[in-house]
Amino acid sequence: MMETIRIVYISIPRDEAKSMARKLVEERLAACVNILPKIEAYYWWDDAVQYDEEALLLVKTTQAKFDPLVEYILEHHPYDMPEVVALPLADGLPEYVAWVRHETQSD
Repeated sequence: MMETIRIVYISIPRDEAKSMARKLVEERLAACVNILPKIEAYYWWDDAVQYDEEALLLVKTTQAKFDPLVEYILEHHPYDMPEVVALPLADGLPEYVAWVRHETQSD
């Protein structure tokens, strides 16, 4: 079922992207994490427009792993309020979807 797969966007300081991506996969919270290594973020924080150079993690996971993934991010991410946005997968290669499910299963 495609609807159980989630693509999660997480922005993170560039120097922490590789470590976070690896940990998410090692913990089986994600089947795969792609790193878009250079994004620029402009946003409101502390009543002013802020700017940061970040990386964007594209996390492939399941709906069942989303809450544990969020808990992990909140515990290990350096931001007080990290961007964690999940989108449901509308369609995809069935073999890839099966692989994501398999790789995020707990032993």
